[in-house]
Order: sequence, then structure tokens, then C-alpha cells
Amino acid sequence: MDEIVNKVAQSALTSLDLEDYYPKEEIVVFDIKDYLFMEMILKEKDFRTAMQNLDWEQYRDKNVAITCTADAVVPRWAYMLIMTYLEPVTHYAAFGDAGFIHNTLFLQNLNKIDVNEFADKRVVIKGCGDKGAGEIAYVEITRLLRPVVKSIMYGEPCSTVPIYKKK
Repeated sequence: MDEIVNKVAQSALTSLDLEDYYPKEEIVVFDIKDYLFMEMILKEKDFRTAMQNLDWEQYRDKNVAITCTADAVVPRWAYMLIMTYLEPVTHYAAFGDAGFIHNTLFLQNLNKIDVNEFADKRVVIKGCGDKGAGEIAYVEITRLLRPVVKSIMYGEPCSTVPIYKKK
């Protein structure tokens, strides 16, 4: 009988699972709407008082998306004021919805990769997973790795789609 050879295990492929860089911290939303008069108008004195009296500890070590879901005109200084309270206690806070914060954190995590570890290697970017890394992560990892790798493939080591090959 012929011996079964695992060619995938013998190949010089390096797998990279983007889900290893998936943001793990909780993301919460700070909605300015809740601090507007009739959910429409920002009254400066009332808003400042509400911000001073808010228990900001509830945001300790969390990722916070600062947004306004009401159709209201919110002055830019209001977002700045909120950030002065959030910055000392949060892991990360920024303007945007939860999806934007997730993507921003994902990109930050990917940018911490030492791409030199992949220099002149044939890299397979894992294509399936439980969490589902979005397009933004696949585009970013390609941008990061392309200058240093020998090749980039998408999928699983047993079945890949070629993306890039150094000439």
C-alpha cells in the first residue's frame, strides 16, 4: 500500500488567523441623545451639569462609541467635553458607532503585528472562523504583509486562493 503523505504539513506555508487579533474588550455606546432636552436640543448648562454628575466609572476599561442617534444638531464641543471625561477611564473611546469602534480596534491590533516575522514566507490568511473577520481586516493584513512576504493566499492550507506572489 502507498503511504498517505500529508503534503499540507510538509509545505512551507505559514497560516495566519485574523480572529487571533479580534478585539476582546467590551464595546458600549454613549448616546448623547439621552442628555438632550426632548432628545432634540442641547442646553449647554444642563448638558454640562449632566456630564459632571454622570458616574463615569461605568465606562472603566471599556471601549466606548460616542454617538448621537437623534436627529439633532450637536455642537462639536459637546463631543470634546464627553471625551474629557471618558479618556481617563476607558480602554478606548472615539466618535462613531459600535461597528466603527470594533473596526478601529481590529486595525490597531493588526498593526501591532511584527511583519518581519513573515519576511519571505508563503502566508495563508485563514478564510473561515467563528467570529468572521470583516473585509477591513483582510484588506489591512494584505497591506501590511505584501511588502515583505513571498506570497499571500486566502483560505485553508489544503485549499487556497492565490492573492499575491512576489516576482
